[in-house]
Amino acid sequence: QVLLVESGGGFVQPGGSLRLSCAASGFTLDYYAIGWFRQAPGKEREGVSCISSSDGSTNYADSVKGRFTISRDNAKNTVYLQMNSLKPEDTAVYSCNALQGWYNYWGQGTQVTVSS
Repeated sequence: QVLLVESGGGFVQPGGSLRLSCAASGFTLDYYAIGWFRQAPGKEREGVSCISSSDGSTNYADSVKGRFTISRDNAKNTVYLQMNSLKPEDTAVYSCNALQGWYNYWGQGTQVTVSS
């Protein structure tokens, strides 16, 4: 069974940090481009960050540049999103996506709430 499972979300105060994980089972993440997306209540889903399968190049939304870092551990078949200096506007459900050609998988999402 092909699965992507996110974890690591939670409640954190502004300025805090969280590390999200996106773990794959049933397929190998090495060959997939991985993206993190988020959706806040009443807003459209937006791309946060992505990492390529080929050279590990990364991209970030302007709103998270300098605060978030995406990385992949192929040995663990997992991609991470390190989130530092969190702001209330980062509150959303965060989901990961694995894409390779016709193959497109989504996780169920993990809630991140930033509030004082």
